Amino acid sequence: MAPEHLRRPPQAPPVFTATAQSIVDDAKRLIETSRKAQDAVVSNVKSDSATFDSVLKTLAHDENLMALESHILSFYQAVSTEQALRDASSKAEEMMDNFFIESAMREDIFKLVDAVLNKNETLHPESRRLLEKEHKDFIRNGLGLPAGPKRDRFKEIKMRLSHISIEFQKNLNEENEGIWFTREELNGVPEDVLSGLKKGEGANEGKLWLTFKYPDLFPTMKYAKNPETRKKVMIQNENKCNQNVPLFRESIVLRDEAARLLGYPNHAAFRIEDKMAKTPETVNSFLGDLRTRLTVGGQKEIQNLLQLKKTDLEARSESFDGRYYLWDHRFYDRLMLEKDFSLDQQQIAEYFPLQTTIEGMLKIFEELFGLVFVEITGEDREKIAPSGKGSDIVWHEEVQIFSVWDDEGEGSGFVGYLYLDLFPRSGKYGHAANFNLQPGFIDAEGNRHYPATALVCNFTKPTPKKPSLLKHDEVVTLFHELGHGIHDLVSKTIYSRFHGTNTVRDFVEAPSQMLENWCWTPSQLKSLSKHYSSLSPEYLAAWQEQAGSAAQPAEQIPDDVIENLIRTKHVNGALFNLRQLHFGIFDMTVHEPASHEDIEKLPISATYNQLRKQITQMDGPEILEQGDEWGHGEGTFGHLIGGYDAGYYGYLSSQVYSTDMFYTVFKSNPMDPKAGRRYRYQVLEKGGSQDEMKTLTEFLGREPKTDAFYKDLGLA
Repeated sequence: MAPEHLRRPPQAPPVFTATAQSIVDDAKRLIETSRKAQDAVVSNVKSDSATFDSVLKTLAHDENLMALESHILSFYQAVSTEQALRDASSKAEEMMDNFFIESAMREDIFKLVDAVLNKNETLHPESRRLLEKEHKDFIRNGLGLPAGPKRDRFKEIKMRLSHISIEFQKNLNEENEGIWFTREELNGVPEDVLSGLKKGEGANEGKLWLTFKYPDLFPTMKYAKNPETRKKVMIQNENKCNQNVPLFRESIVLRDEAARLLGYPNHAAFRIEDKMAKTPETVNSFLGDLRTRLTVGGQKEIQNLLQLKKTDLEARSESFDGRYYLWDHRFYDRLMLEKDFSLDQQQIAEYFPLQTTIEGMLKIFEELFGLVFVEITGEDREKIAPSGKGSDIVWHEEVQIFSVWDDEGEGSGFVGYLYLDLFPRSGKYGHAANFNLQPGFIDAEGNRHYPATALVCNFTKPTPKKPSLLKHDEVVTLFHELGHGIHDLVSKTIYSRFHGTNTVRDFVEAPSQMLENWCWTPSQLKSLSKHYSSLSPEYLAAWQEQAGSAAQPAEQIPDDVIENLIRTKHVNGALFNLRQLHFGIFDMTVHEPASHEDIEKLPISATYNQLRKQITQMDGPEILEQGDEWGHGEGTFGHLIGGYDAGYYGYLSSQVYSTDMFYTVFKSNPMDPKAGRRYRYQVLEKGGSQDEMKTLTEFLGREPKTDAFYKDLGLA
């Protein structure tokens, strides 16, 4: 049990007791309060007397207070089990977005901000950054345009884009499609997966319902022996949200129109100007260089995989057409790891039960960053809940909540709240992500408000005979998302605007990608592992039932298995990165048309599929006379509608920064607490409060370089 002083946080956690009506009412109240605050600034301050404190600080304080509630109102749509709550949350988000657009186009406020900028007061660096960004945002939001038809059209586009974004993500969250298969068609898929599938009745008697949620989809693509099954799943998965296809087209056409109204040649030029890369040319040159370096490796990897496919099909007396299809890849990639590296992912997963893995990860973060994580359960929930009712401080009974503290060496202060929501549910956000629920900031009285952050994932649920077991790539995912969570928790900024992961998009992934390296470090893998049969007598009995007379495995993962796993880090790595390049190059293609007519005419789905074939060099259904419109992957690509537009390259460019940081500071001793603390204070704590290149350069002691990135990929 945690010591008494760590069981009484100085700030109560947020509550999750909303109704559909209260969500909409609260959104209206927040908008009204904020509008009044803005109106008060305009009526009380004149341009000639405007100062940072009277204008920017007042507005920032209002923004801080609004964020305490607005993030949670929008969050319900990603996690609530109630349709009415999800619908209300989407409606509230749309209302608030429309208000933010209206606020960002208020000429009366812009005039005051402009006057403050021209005064050139001596300000704290973070306040100076807030002023400059706010000023530029007004211009980027249309106030550089003369009042009249152009500006009105720009506002209309912004409103419509907000609506599209919410509807697009809602369709993805609500998606509940799937396919009925016989057990024979799913031959090879692990029994753990099959036993969890819904069983058919009536016309579907004897069949199983396979959804497109990750715990069903990935094992099927990796293990189903029948290529027709894999092909069917892959094609259906690419067509699972086709109502999003016209929304995607409309949004890229509107973005292009808006960018041209502001005088930019295209949307990519508009978006990238504010990022680390600054220009589309820099991005295209980076992606092009990477493509050149990876293509030869990808061709070699496909040749090896083709040989494996040929051998496999001949052994089963099946015909081989000499092609390597998209639906072959997860299957033969897995088979290669098993055959050439004796790597059995199912066996490795037995060493990573979800809860013990989380405990191990938190321990790593405790050692590195000087933190203490205290899970809040039972009576302690009642004690810290404002209402005295423990269920009020979580949105679902499966959610875990931790209070996070500095350890004694760091002063034992409170840091914030961390929530874990780990299993799939109907209507829940379908990927893995970190959501900020409440940002940190300094309030009007000079006191710190502490953050609350949530990890939302979709791992396999435990069964009576097995806990939830993580494949190694899921361990990496958990580390990555927890990395975002730690960034959100330890950040210390004056303004919520710059808190935590509120950095430019081509840097935001770097801190969490850097922490993925611990999943490839032998000592850390060992310390994270615990074979599930050693967790309880019941699990041991269940394991023995399936293993027969085999000896019980060692409690921790054996060294030879770790060694094999680490040897596979970049097996088929060129193909993995070419897949990322496909997303990045498609993103730039649709956001960088030569003219507006070009984007209106562009066949988007065909472009998506053709680029995938050209870049990854794998065949798709187009070979089987289905044409290039066989799938509509862009309709499932939430990133490009949810903030990564003309920014998906950031996953790859962040990898350059993260690998440089790891190799330079941590590789020789990943658990060095001095390096960990320095990383915490020089990188994570800064959030977006200073130029990200400055943050990187100060931490590295020099400008970042690509050497470590290419070396790590074996492309140096």
